[in-house]
Amino acid sequence: MFHTIAPRYDFITRVFSYGMDRRWKRACVERAGLSENPLVLDLASGTGDFSRLVARRYPGSRALAVDLTERMLQLARAHGVARAVCADAASLPFSDGCFDGVFIGYGLRNFRDLPAALREIERVTRPGGMLVSLDFFLPANRWLRRLYLGWLYAQGAFWGLVLHGQTRVYTYIPDSLRSFVSIDEFSSLLRRAGYRPVDTRRFILGGIGIHWAAKESSIERPPL
Repeated sequence: MFHTIAPRYDFITRVFSYGMDRRWKRACVERAGLSENPLVLDLASGTGDFSRLVARRYPGSRALAVDLTERMLQLARAHGVARAVCADAASLPFSDGCFDGVFIGYGLRNFRDLPAALREIERVTRPGGMLVSLDFFLPANRWLRRLYLGWLYAQGAFWGLVLHGQTRVYTYIPDSLRSFVSIDEFSSLLRRAGYRPVDTRRFILGGIGIHWAAKESSIERPPL
C-alpha cells in the first residue's frame, strides 16, 4: 500500500493535516532541544521531512531516514536526504544508545507491535536522548470521535477515488485509529518504556498529538 501511495504521500499528509503538517513538524524539531551536532533517527521517515528539518535546525547534525518501504526512501533521496536505510522499526540494525533523537511522523499507528517498537526505539536512543512523535489520535469525547472518524473516512474515500480510482486507498488512516491508543495512553506507554519527562501538545480537539519524551539514564553513547 505504501509503495502505491508514495508519490502522493506528501500531498496526502498536507490534506489530512488541514495544511498544518509542516508547522507541526517544525514545532517537533524546535522544541526537541537536541545537543550540538546530534545524530538523529528519522523513523518511518516517508519522504524524509524530519531529516530535512533537523538538518536546517541543527547545523552539523546527521540524520538517518529509516522506512520499511523502499519507494519512500527513493523519494527521500531524491529530495536531498543523503542517508536512508530500509529497516523494520521492531528490529533496527543499530547499536545500543547511538541516537541523540528519534523522530516519528504518523508512523506509530502502523507498527505491528507498538510496545516492541518502543522497546527497540528506547534501545537505540542514548541516555537523555529525545523521542518525538507526531500522530493522529482519537479525541476523548465520543461524539467528537465519531465525527472525526467520519470526516477522515470521507476525505480518504474522496482522495483515493480522485488520485487512484479506489475509495479504500486512504481509509487506512481512520482504520488504524480504531485500534490505536489515546494520547494519554501513549504517554503512559512512554513512561513505562523509560521516558521521563513526557510532554504533549494536542491539536484539532485531540485528533492530532505531539509527544516529546526524554530517555532516562546516564550511560554514555556508543558509536553507531
